[in-house]
Amino acid sequence: MTLSLTVSDEVRALAPGFTHVAIEAHGLVNGPSTEESSALLDDAARRLAVRLDGRAPHEDPHMAAWRAAYTAFGSKPSRTRNSAEALAKRALSDAGLPRINLLVDLYNVISVAHLIPVGGEDTDRIQGGMRLVRAVGDEDFVTVAGGEEAVEHPDSGEVVWRDDAGVTCRRWNWRQGPRTRLTEETTSGVFLLESMAPMPVAEVETAAAELAELLAKFSPGARITVRPPAK
Repeated sequence: MTLSLTVSDEVRALAPGFTHVAIEAHGLVNGPSTEESSALLDDAARRLAVRLDGRAPHEDPHMAAWRAAYTAFGSKPSRTRNSAEALAKRALSDAGLPRINLLVDLYNVISVAHLIPVGGEDTDRIQGGMRLVRAVGDEDFVTVAGGEEAVEHPDSGEVVWRDDAGVTCRRWNWRQGPRTRLTEETTSGVFLLESMAPMPVAEVETAAAELAELLAKFSPGARITVRPPAK
C-alpha cells in the first residue's frame, strides 16, 4: 500500500522553493548500530567537512534557505535548527554523530553527507496519510518529558508533519515524536529527504538513490520505491 504524502497550499506559499523525495520501503531489517553503520557515519562526517571547507553549517546556502523558511513561520532557527544543521553541528563536534539504530544511522549518513534534512517514519504506526501543514495550534504532539509521556501542542502557524492521530514532527523537521519513529522492530518505513532552493533537485535525487542503495544493501530482499520529487 502506498502511503499518501501531501503538502498544503499554505506551506507551498510559505516556501515555494521546497521539494521532497520520498522512499517507501517494506521488508526492512533493523537492529542495533553496527561497526559498518558506524564507519559510514564517520565517513559522512568527513564528506561534510570537505563540503563545508571550513564554513559553519549555517553558512551553507541550503542551510541558509532553511533558516529563512523557519523564520517565515515564526521559529528562531538558531534555537530550533532544522535536522540537517543540528546533525552537522554534532558531526563536526568532539562528540560526533549519535549511533541510534541501523536504519536511523543510514538516513543520518545521507543527511550529513549531503546536508539535507532526512527523516524516517514507521509506516505501520502512521494513521492515515501524512500531511505537511501549518498548525492551528490545538493538535496533539505526543512526546516524552522526564521519562513520562507528555502531550504538547505546536504554535499556531508552525509547519508540522502530521497524520490522522496528530503531529508526527514539529517545526518541519526539528523534532520527531516517538510514536512513529523507526525502532529495532520496524519492518516498513518511509524516508523523507527535504530540500529548499537553491539546492538542485538533481542533488536530492542523487542523495535519495544513495539512501535506497544503502537500504537495499542492509535489508536484502526489501521492496524499495523511490518516488519522483514532489512539491
